[in-house]
Amino acid sequence: MAAQRSEQGTPPAPASNGRDPQGGPSATADRRRTAGAGGPVLPPSLRTRLGAVAVLAALVVGALGVRYAGHDRPGAVDAWWWPAAEGLGPSWRRVALAIDFLGEPLGAAALVLVAVVGCLWLRRPRAAALVVVGTGTAVVTTKLLKPLVGRTIHDGHLAYPSGHTAFLTAFALVLALLLVGRLAPGRAVGLCWVLAAALVAGGAMGWAQVALGAHYPTDALGGWCTALAVVPATAWLVDRAAPAGRRERR
Repeated sequence: MAAQRSEQGTPPAPASNGRDPQGGPSATADRRRTAGAGGPVLPPSLRTRLGAVAVLAALVVGALGVRYAGHDRPGAVDAWWWPAAEGLGPSWRRVALAIDFLGEPLGAAALVLVAVVGCLWLRRPRAAALVVVGTGTAVVTTKLLKPLVGRTIHDGHLAYPSGHTAFLTAFALVLALLLVGRLAPGRAVGLCWVLAAALVAGGAMGWAQVALGAHYPTDALGGWCTALAVVPATAWLVDRAAPAGRRERR
């Protein structure tokens, strides 16, 4: 009788293929849980577009480096933008110094430490690795490029590209990538978040560097593009280096 009731009164359970048959909210929730539990740090939906952005940014870094190699004075583009950042009053100078501190060794280390602790608290060691490797690679890249380009400012200090701008842009990019991976918004929205974070952080630090006379505007642009070129590539490498069992299934 029990077998008969089972056959006649209870419909068979649908076969489970690991996906929500309706493709609705539960599917999105599953993607978010997977990302939060240790999914890829470079969201699959953004790989192609951020790859194209990285290539374009690398070309800009190279072009500016060739254009200003060996220079010790502002170029035409610098002369155009420089007046917008000059003439700081005391209040704006304090703001610029505060932003500049975030790119100094102590300030940068504090930002990275807080971000790493947060990632480990959320049980995302791969994200913590990207915070360290992504920002570190961006800064090291600027240090390697400076003597190759040889552009100087103020008594021979190497200027291109700006390491401060590269660091804060890279840090913002990493955080934006982790946010996109955790919340899983649409492709267009995710890309906008990432690029907006890079623009705000890079623009703020670039302004501070120019306003304080530490860099030419094109140095800041070069640092910004360095981060855009390095961070997506670094995130892809971190994902590739993760243990096979923890990689996202395709």
